[in-house]
Amino acid sequence: QVQLVESGGGSVQAGDSLTLSCAASGGTLNMGWFRQYPGKEREFVVGIRWNAARTLYSDSVRGRFTASKNNAKNTVNLQMNNLIPEDTAVYYCAAGRPSLEIKQRQSEYTIWGQGTQVTVSY
Repeated sequence: QVQLVESGGGSVQAGDSLTLSCAASGGTLNMGWFRQYPGKEREFVVGIRWNAARTLYSDSVRGRFTASKNNAKNTVNLQMNNLIPEDTAVYYCAAGRPSLEIKQRQSEYTIWGQGTQVTVSY
């Protein structure tokens, strides 16, 4: 069973940057990042195809966040720039079966990391 280990969360001020990392223990997988606000469902942030040939961002983060995949190391990074307080959430790395289409529903991802808190204050 593939496992995902996340790192890189923390507390920053608005306008700052953070990088989240996710290491997969194996597999050829589409990867994604979701975030969850208290009392809410997880929402899609970004997905990246297994071969890193395509990336899909949610409207709320496009232009500020950049995802990258290193297939040799089986890692996915999420570079988050110009953070705003609305980005405050628990961020989860996720993995699903490889496909040309990048899925945005959390049900399409079968493997999840433990989550990492990102807090952005004014």
